[in-house]
Amino acid sequence: MDTPNPESNASRHLVIVGGGSAAFAAALKASESDAQVTLINAGLPMGGTCVNVGCVPSKTLLRAAESVHRAQHPGFAGIESSARVADFGAVARQKAEMVEELRQAKYMDVISAHENVRMVEGRARFVAPLAVEVGGETIRGSHYLVATGARPFVPEIEGLQSAGYLTNESAFELKEVPRSMIVLGGRYIALELAQMFARFGTRVTVLQRSDRILPGESEDLTSELTGFLEGEGLRIITGCRLERVERAGDDVVVHATVDGALKEYRAEHVLAATGRTANTAQLGLERVGVQLNADGTIVVDESLRTSEASVWAAGDVIGDPSFVYTAAYEGALAAENAMTGGARERDYGALPWVIFTDPQVAGVGLDEREALARGFDAEVALLPLSHVPRSIAARDTRGFVKLIRDRSTDQLLGARVLAPEGSELLMELSLAIRHRIPVAELAAAFHPYLTLSESVKLAAITFGKDVASLSCCAT
Repeated sequence: MDTPNPESNASRHLVIVGGGSAAFAAALKASESDAQVTLINAGLPMGGTCVNVGCVPSKTLLRAAESVHRAQHPGFAGIESSARVADFGAVARQKAEMVEELRQAKYMDVISAHENVRMVEGRARFVAPLAVEVGGETIRGSHYLVATGARPFVPEIEGLQSAGYLTNESAFELKEVPRSMIVLGGRYIALELAQMFARFGTRVTVLQRSDRILPGESEDLTSELTGFLEGEGLRIITGCRLERVERAGDDVVVHATVDGALKEYRAEHVLAATGRTANTAQLGLERVGVQLNADGTIVVDESLRTSEASVWAAGDVIGDPSFVYTAAYEGALAAENAMTGGARERDYGALPWVIFTDPQVAGVGLDEREALARGFDAEVALLPLSHVPRSIAARDTRGFVKLIRDRSTDQLLGARVLAPEGSELLMELSLAIRHRIPVAELAAAFHPYLTLSESVKLAAITFGKDVASLSCCAT
């Protein structure tokens, strides 16, 4: 197919650099408005991080590891069960097959139905204000979207490169369960993968620079989660300064300073889960005046327009929040603004998020520290799952539900959940924040008995009553 001729429809040709969720959402949005779209992708296959090396492979492997753990720990009297990983290669193959199926069904088949979308494989580089070059071809459009995503950030540690390391991308390609692993980092990717491999049978040590895991969250939450992970056999070392790495036979040795003393940690593999960095190098953005932040992410306004009037950006390449659903939202919003000349702004006032450890960490809105810092008359209700009938019946009372409200208005400001499948509570809480539903209405609303959602009602009641004094069907 020939390159679309921008002269024939000069105001309606969106050139998208990238092939992930933001790029695809933008392509579909622009195509639906009868614009011409050129989608240029390199690096990961079409679909980007989520389907290829992120959400999809990680969550299926997390579930596989959870099935092993649950069988080994039934939790009920009189029940004996066990499980082992008999063929990890089969688990990996099933994961790979699912990735291929979803990539084809949810990306390639969907986009191929849009005749006005052209897909180009290759690395694009801006060579003029309204032109990119890819594979020796110059493509000109009326508007541009940079949606190139991000990749694993690997810190500069002496000896790490020569010793060898895994990232989340390469870890998913392992065909055998490692006997031992050191995980560098203590945030969401690090913790999800650390627990996953530990449940498959790997001896895992987590080395975290901060004084606790998930340092952006409140200490009550991170302390409980640390206890649960350590209870499963993970070794978590915080306040750790990495010094150097070396290979010693079949092992990798990490030298680190902890509490002022030099320590050695040895394992078969080192997994670097120390964050992500935006894919903005070698795009030629400086040629068209697109400004970058100090960390390499692209500077955008709230309508997702960059410092160059004809260029927008969306997804992980502009920084947090870095979720597949926010990337898709931003891609569609940027395409809408570009194609209509609009300036609709993104709204993350009630954005739910999840960390898929077990128990899960989930949240929406402000935590208590943020609420107080913004001047709210913030009040906190914290309900341990030991008061939730569903959790008691399931014999799994790990965690709590925490609600933060404005005392003077009874408006919900935020929530934090630490619970098995706790993410399933988020949408009620998100809608309450978005539509300003008073906490008193959450407390009064019907919540089916023996569902986890009842914990929201109980937590809301906790603002005014001691739930320990209530009957089972609390009112």
